[in-house]
Amino acid sequence: MADESSSAARLQLLHEVDPEGDHIRGTWTGESEVVVGYQDFLCPYCRRLRPVFRRLQESLGDRLVYVYRYFPNERANPGAELAARAAEAAAAQGRFFEMHDGIFDHELPIRRPELLEIAGRIGLDVERFARDLESEPVRARVERDVVEGRQNGVTGTPTLFVDGLRYDGAWDYHSMLEGLERPVAARVHRTARVFASLPTSAGLVLLLTAVLAIVCANTPLAPLYERIMGAHLGVGPVGSLLSLTTREWLADGLLALFFLIVGLEIRREMTTGALASWRAALLPIVAAVGGVVTPALIYLAFNRGRPTAQGWAIPTATDVAFSLALLAVLGNRVPVALRVFVAALAVVDDVLSVLTLAIFFPASFMPIYAIPVLGCLGVLVALNRSRVYARWPYVFTSLALWLSLNALGVDAALTGVLLAMFVPTRPAPSPAPLLAQAATALAALDHADKEARRERRDEAKLESEPVWEWAARNLSAASERLLSPAERMERAVAPWSTYVVLPLFAFSATGISLAVHFSSPDALRIVEGAVVGLVVGKPLGILAASGLAIAARLALAPEAVTVRQFVGAACLCGVGDTLALLMADRAFSPDQASVAKLGVLVGSILAAIVGLAVLYRRAPASTPAR
Repeated sequence: MADESSSAARLQLLHEVDPEGDHIRGTWTGESEVVVGYQDFLCPYCRRLRPVFRRLQESLGDRLVYVYRYFPNERANPGAELAARAAEAAAAQGRFFEMHDGIFDHELPIRRPELLEIAGRIGLDVERFARDLESEPVRARVERDVVEGRQNGVTGTPTLFVDGLRYDGAWDYHSMLEGLERPVAARVHRTARVFASLPTSAGLVLLLTAVLAIVCANTPLAPLYERIMGAHLGVGPVGSLLSLTTREWLADGLLALFFLIVGLEIRREMTTGALASWRAALLPIVAAVGGVVTPALIYLAFNRGRPTAQGWAIPTATDVAFSLALLAVLGNRVPVALRVFVAALAVVDDVLSVLTLAIFFPASFMPIYAIPVLGCLGVLVALNRSRVYARWPYVFTSLALWLSLNALGVDAALTGVLLAMFVPTRPAPSPAPLLAQAATALAALDHADKEARRERRDEAKLESEPVWEWAARNLSAASERLLSPAERMERAVAPWSTYVVLPLFAFSATGISLAVHFSSPDALRIVEGAVVGLVVGKPLGILAASGLAIAARLALAPEAVTVRQFVGAACLCGVGDTLALLMADRAFSPDQASVAKLGVLVGSILAAIVGLAVLYRRAPASTPAR
């Protein structure tokens, strides 16, 4: 049975169908429905799928093109490799599908004598077949499919790809027929999955919405854009707790979902991944502190002794959303450990930015609301320790926490990070009991179906039998147990966060007018401080602090990350955050704030260009970060 790991499996077929090298049944035309199957001749699940394929061929006729690729599992099915070599030896005599059908139709077990018998029955030169069975070219051909399958994330059989996209639906006839014929809804779903499988899709959507926002803010659409972003939405009078502008709802409300995903990823890495060691976890903390202090000092150096010095915090905030999106644009050029490091650094950076706003720019800081914040955190701790796995208690408590943080004057989006720390996890289950539970449920259904057919009862009535509901509950329970509450929450929220929340946030945050006035004598110093602080100060502080921590053996460098990659990621951290724009509003008058925001925009663009240029070329594997 297919066992797909989310970290290894790839949705798209990496190696396209080769009409010359692949084993293909059917006539390939522009309207063909192509099914590529990585299968094992002795796998019981592959053998049970045979009747389904026969029905599909009867229904679709010449439109169905079936491609067989080898993926024998010798450990689970002894003799599987020999059966695969037998099919390839038959292919050398132009009889692949005759041998394919002969093996699948033969009762198990199938050993060498049975294979020779099938070879003779389908008209092969048996002596040549026996020689080819042990030949090196035949072994290499089978191994090639296995290697390519593993590269494509195949871990079990059967694993199917329909028109180049992995099929994760049910294996019954009607489900597979719908997957092949693809009605409108299925086509939309398939297109969305293809786009989401691209490593650059998230970054592309984010960058496009950012560009759209800049266009809207600098064209005749600007008044409409500002009216929409500045509109007050919510309950109560303007200025009340639940009456925020559209921009504030997107930044403080929806963005909490993104921080929930970031928090869950960091938590997973801290328990079982790259940050499991305290020395590894310490590195992003130290780096974040260095990345805040250094740009602040650079800004102060440009504005020493001037009133504009109060904007020192503007270049200190890193935009985790854009930084991670830019890393996503580079796809596999960026190691997973480096993404985790940047995500962890950015979360610490956001915490420092929020503290900076609360302490140095306390425009609406209300300490009294710290009490309900602590109360909500206490409830989350209690729910976690009581092993409450239902979602609704966490949802209601998170809403109360969001309101309390908002009233406190702290970035309420951090609700997502705090919630991620307390969503309960479960130890991974033992597969054997779950297999027994699922097999028992399906066996009961199969028995009931056979009884109905024997008695010539309408099989549609089987759905009204008690066994149907009982089996459905057991299968759902077994399936649900495979994921912890934290993993289920991450799977449910991640697509919304990536393709809805972040683009909306980018659209609201990056709509900066480029028509600023440099009438103030200090305007140029504000821009210089912000740009140099982001482009030079951020990476310099991160690299210096990280280098000192690693040299002192207090922290560990991320695994499999080269010096070039680490430097490039540090440069990308110079992409300024929306909190920097909020700091500009708190520190300056509207005219000076516009100048500062332009400096953040220019600095962010330069930091992104420098970071992408450094990361674009893969560093040699022999130069790990030290």
